[in-house]
Amino acid sequence: ITRGQSSPEVEDPSVSLFREYLRLRTVHPDPDYDAALRFLDRIAEELGLPMKKIEVCPGRVVSIMTWQGTDPTLKSILLNSHTDVVPVYQEHWKYDAFSAFKDAEGNIYARGSQDMKCVTIQYIQAVRRLKAEGRKLMRTVHLMFVPDEEVGGHKGMETFVKHPEFQKLNIGFALDEGLANPGEAFTVFYGERNPWWITIHCPGSPGHGSRFVENTAAEKLRQVINSFLDFREKEKHRLNTSECFTLGDVTTVNMTMVKGGVAYNVIPAEMDVSFDLRIPPTVNLQEFERQIKDWCKEAGEDVTYEFAQKHMNQNVTSTEENDPWWIAFSSACKAMNLTLEKEIFPAATDSRFIRAVGIPAIGFSPMNRTPILLHDHNEYLNEQVFLKGISVFERLISALASVPASPDEA
Repeated sequence: ITRGQSSPEVEDPSVSLFREYLRLRTVHPDPDYDAALRFLDRIAEELGLPMKKIEVCPGRVVSIMTWQGTDPTLKSILLNSHTDVVPVYQEHWKYDAFSAFKDAEGNIYARGSQDMKCVTIQYIQAVRRLKAEGRKLMRTVHLMFVPDEEVGGHKGMETFVKHPEFQKLNIGFALDEGLANPGEAFTVFYGERNPWWITIHCPGSPGHGSRFVENTAAEKLRQVINSFLDFREKEKHRLNTSECFTLGDVTTVNMTMVKGGVAYNVIPAEMDVSFDLRIPPTVNLQEFERQIKDWCKEAGEDVTYEFAQKHMNQNVTSTEENDPWWIAFSSACKAMNLTLEKEIFPAATDSRFIRAVGIPAIGFSPMNRTPILLHDHNEYLNEQVFLKGISVFERLISALASVPASPDEA
């Protein structure tokens, strides 16, 4: 037995399956999606579930395993997960990022251990257990495995939600990824911030680098940068001084690119600056854009802006005490003594496309007592936390698939 690897006969088969899946190199820029499809085909066969594959874009396949409910006319439950993972800088890792090394504490190191291969296997193993217990669920449950979430979902979920095959699934409620929580509680995400990627274009009078030229691009650029970064300071202050705010409740502003200039002694005729903005669903987007317009105007004449990305959908999922889906979700968690913290997701997941077509979705990765390491070096998940998550999903899936028919379904 190598140091830190428990012998195979004592490792839980769910953990072995998780580690096997982690070893598949579904990593950008060239994910081995075929390996994932072969793996999922085998699982579907083991579970005795039909598998449907839809090629939404060339080389981009969405797979769906379906466990039919006793009343297939009712709206179904979607368990969504993405198969791709972000790149690694191997020199910063303690172990090979695709070896799924398990240390003496039971921490499993691998890219995707938190984001989100854990959840994929937890869904699968929860369904496997429910089937083994002979359970029959009222609503149909779909397990969906999508590509390309980590590169924006354009050739994955964003395209698929408009596909007739997606509509046919008749989804009533969806679960998707969340984040770890370092404390005892579990975080639940009911909405996301909108990413706006914007470039401000500052034209100005050119001239020789030895003179005081009026109306230069740089002066306008400075004004624009000041406006955006002053606003950034205000939001940062709001986050730091308020107990009730999380990152998802404020607008983050980051200056990410600057362009301009041809030589030391030439005053440039144009300069550009780009920002990554993430805007909470509580912000009036029209007003916010008016604010940007004003900043440009204040900076000087002919300052314009354009968006590389501008998400406008502000749908959030109800967590009201009278919402039947939320009642089922929160009661199941309460029955397991889980403490939930409700938040707006600070970045972006495929949930935004699901919510945009009017389907309620909750982002939830049952990982407490775990540092948030998605996209980070040495991403890991402890095997005990992973195993507990399977039992959590077992209860959740069962509860959600048993939500009584609503008046509009009857």
